[in-house]
Amino acid sequence: MKIIFVIALIVLISSSFIPKASGVTLGAFTDNIVYTDGKPLFVYGDALPNETLIVRLFAPDGTIAKFDQITVDKEGMYNHVLLIWPESSTIFPYGTYAVEVISSTQNGISKKINVKFTSTTELVDVPVERQVNTLVFAPETAAVNTQFRIFVQITSDGLLVGGDPSKLLETSHAHLPNDQVQSLSTSFQTLHPGLYFVDYTATSEGTYVFHIVTFSQGTISHGSAATNVLTQDISGISNQILRLNSILDETSGELDKLKSEIEGFGSTLEKASSNIDTSVSSISSSVSNIEEASLQLNSLFFPIVASIGIIVALQIVILARRR
Repeated sequence: MKIIFVIALIVLISSSFIPKASGVTLGAFTDNIVYTDGKPLFVYGDALPNETLIVRLFAPDGTIAKFDQITVDKEGMYNHVLLIWPESSTIFPYGTYAVEVISSTQNGISKKINVKFTSTTELVDVPVERQVNTLVFAPETAAVNTQFRIFVQITSDGLLVGGDPSKLLETSHAHLPNDQVQSLSTSFQTLHPGLYFVDYTATSEGTYVFHIVTFSQGTISHGSAATNVLTQDISGISNQILRLNSILDETSGELDKLKSEIEGFGSTLEKASSNIDTSVSSISSSVSNIEEASLQLNSLFFPIVASIGIIVALQIVILARRR
């Protein structure tokens, strides 16, 4: 019995020297969820006594707008005015912000709260959730085996959202004309934070649909654009049109030359017609002269014929009397 009591006493004493695993303690709250110009952003909560906390304010585009480091009091409570909201500007635009409190000792655990910075705090329903917009710009037409570029713009509350495109656009893909799906997750490059592009080459004719999926701070957004791929692009058709225009110009020159020749031939015809008119006039004059001469001849010929007829008649009479 004494042995059991001694063992129990040793276990009890030993357990008193073993450090107890403390539970995770971190609470974070704000005094409001909707703020306007000139209002303080008050952050408070509980944590481990005397530990150091990092308090950050994220802008709508995901960048850090404010950063503070505070110490929890000995009772495990903290309160801190993170900032006084300034007037709206390009640095602090209206939109959805995120307050994050990070513990420096409890394995880096954190709490995040979304708040809204607006022009009014009237009692109306103001959505606090983050809005991410994805715009996709792709050419309407392209040519087979010819590279073309697709642009993507990502914004949140009007601000461009930066980040690693391989993570930000990780599930983006293209729908091919043969109903296959091609991943674009590792193809995007950064033109500017919030502006990304991918160079794409289509290998067959048909309609390609580019489905861009954005995932930023727990919010997902979709955008899409379609490109009709032809055997040749607009530049090839344009070259053919230019060639056709040059051929038409040459044809127009030949027609102008033919027109000038026709005009010369027309003047020749007019001259010939004038000569014919002159000849006709001469012939008409000659015919008139012939007609006049014929009339004169007739006036002389008829008396002679009449005289001859009389003479013949007289001779017949004379011959008849002789018999």
